[in-house]
Amino acid sequence: MKIKPWIQAARLRTLPLAITCVLLGGAVARAHGLDEAGLARFTPVVVGALVTVVLLQILANFANDYGDFTKGTDTAAGRTDRALASGQLTVPAMKKGVTITAISALNAGVVTLILAFVPGAVPGTDGVTLDGARMGLLGTFGVAGIVAAMRYTMGKQAYGYQGLGDVYVMLFFGIIGVLGVGLLVAHEVPATWVLPALFSGCMSVAVLNLNNLRDHQSDALAGKRTMVVRLGFEGAKRYHLALLGVGWGALLLFFQGPWEVGMWRGTMWYALLALLHARHAVDVWRCEDPASLDPELKRIALSTFLVALFMFMDQTLGA
Repeated sequence: MKIKPWIQAARLRTLPLAITCVLLGGAVARAHGLDEAGLARFTPVVVGALVTVVLLQILANFANDYGDFTKGTDTAAGRTDRALASGQLTVPAMKKGVTITAISALNAGVVTLILAFVPGAVPGTDGVTLDGARMGLLGTFGVAGIVAAMRYTMGKQAYGYQGLGDVYVMLFFGIIGVLGVGLLVAHEVPATWVLPALFSGCMSVAVLNLNNLRDHQSDALAGKRTMVVRLGFEGAKRYHLALLGVGWGALLLFFQGPWEVGMWRGTMWYALLALLHARHAVDVWRCEDPASLDPELKRIALSTFLVALFMFMDQTLGA
């Protein structure tokens, strides 16, 4: 079996943004203050969540490759960077890859739930009371995440073709992602954590929007009614600026709120990354050629990941 086509289909460049929600969830949980049991389960739970999210992102990428190819979207765009469209993988092989990755993500999620909630699963947590309700809630969200990753472009009712991909990304890479990881670690979720969750969600949707801005012409030809196709190119650019504004506004409010005073260091680095996003916003607003947006995908994804990484390191290495 050739490995290179699978690496290409996994689209490894999308993984840093995917794990942003895990880093943010871990960071806010650690900053909130953990008891001895929370500190004991912190590392294994965060690692388990990282593995699960990476597998979910790879699953979504495999499913996207399969769905867009079978629906003719990649053909309409003339894409040769996809494993199926380029002929490097067959449809049966990709279906098998989707199945194996989905099962792996499910197993990783179950292990993470056990590490987070089952007394004694991690040394030092023997005195923890089993919280079946929260465990069941997060398990339900995990299964929903697997289904959502597969149904983005796969199936007759693929929601990515109905302009609902933005909602999925906001939920699973923002609200559910950050708050879910925080709940796994801390076993509680303060309302203020919604703010960094909004930042993660808005930046993730912004990356999806950039992708759809770049591909809006071929998407329209293939019947893929993304948010950009629905709003139009100019309307989607305004939507993009709104995402950046709401995301950074939420993070600024989180940093400046009385509940977080003195908890976060490295203000200069966050300011520099915010300026980078501001320059990005100007470039998007002035853009007339959709193809020129491709480099912006990497810029916004990696800079968002750096924000999350700095926050995570602040609370772990600086503790």
